[in-house]
Amino acid sequence: MTANTRRFVERPALRVGFLPANHFTLSALSLFVDVLRLAGDDGDRSRQIRCSWSVMSARSEPIRASCGMQILRTAPLTDPAQFDYIVVVGGLLHNGEALDPLSVQYLKSAAAAGATLIGVCTGSFILSRAGLMKGRRTCVSWYHFADFEAEFPDQQPTADRLFIEDGDRITCAGGSGVADLAACLVERHLGPQAAQKGLHVLQLQNARAGTDAQPHSAVQDIADDRVRRAILMMDQHVAQPLSMEVIANRLQLSTRQLERLFHETLAMSPALAYRQLRLRYAKRLLETTRKSVTEIAGEAGFCDGAHFARQFRQFFGIAPRDIRAAERGALHNPSAVDYMHFVQ
Repeated sequence: MTANTRRFVERPALRVGFLPANHFTLSALSLFVDVLRLAGDDGDRSRQIRCSWSVMSARSEPIRASCGMQILRTAPLTDPAQFDYIVVVGGLLHNGEALDPLSVQYLKSAAAAGATLIGVCTGSFILSRAGLMKGRRTCVSWYHFADFEAEFPDQQPTADRLFIEDGDRITCAGGSGVADLAACLVERHLGPQAAQKGLHVLQLQNARAGTDAQPHSAVQDIADDRVRRAILMMDQHVAQPLSMEVIANRLQLSTRQLERLFHETLAMSPALAYRQLRLRYAKRLLETTRKSVTEIAGEAGFCDGAHFARQFRQFFGIAPRDIRAAERGALHNPSAVDYMHFVQ
């Protein structure tokens, strides 16, 4: 047998089984697979040599993605021992049953057998619903952080990083972070050159670490990654604000270091940045809901309505009740309306 022949019959160094949910996110599946296929062969021939992958389903019917496109399985539910990782690809949260009972039981059996399970996009919700994330750290998208907290109050989600590996469970927030996770696994099994090839052919930069902050509209222009992650934590804990000590500890910083980073990056203290974030959140609630000022004060983490009103007026130059009145069309002073648009 020649060396080239042996190459084709040897077991791939990285074997992945995918289990897409109903209404799964197509980009999450395709990004993961593309990193594997580009790393798994020479050139752009896409042969499953160094990497192999299967798209599994308990049923032979097409699997519908959230965008409306459909795919066919390439394999039925397969012995978990055939894979290094089993990836649950989530998608739409509230659109019927995500996985059929056979697939859920398959995941439980795979976990019992010691398989490493990965949840990407809202795959973390599917693993948690199956009881497979108890006592584990779970990474979710900042977009679904509140949904996760509401559904799993006994778990502590994290939404300030791209992905988290906790033993034989890996959870990824989704989006472009799926490519970073796939590259991380390729590097682990095939080496850094294979991982870089996959990303570069996809026109992506070098892989980000799982601890890198998730992109977020509130932090896109913040240069320091630690400050971005701190802002994300603040954004996820508005009603019950975290202390600066807790935020610093989670970032493995001292409170003095946290203060210095915020002053260098944003020219303000972390406490002031937190208060401004909560005030902006309260302003959005005033403009978009019918909740009372007292209710909004509580939801924005202020101890009482009077304190909230003082802070709000000091920051925006207008009282909360006047913003509510303007939204109802009760204010007819053009200069007041113009000023409101200026401070948004």
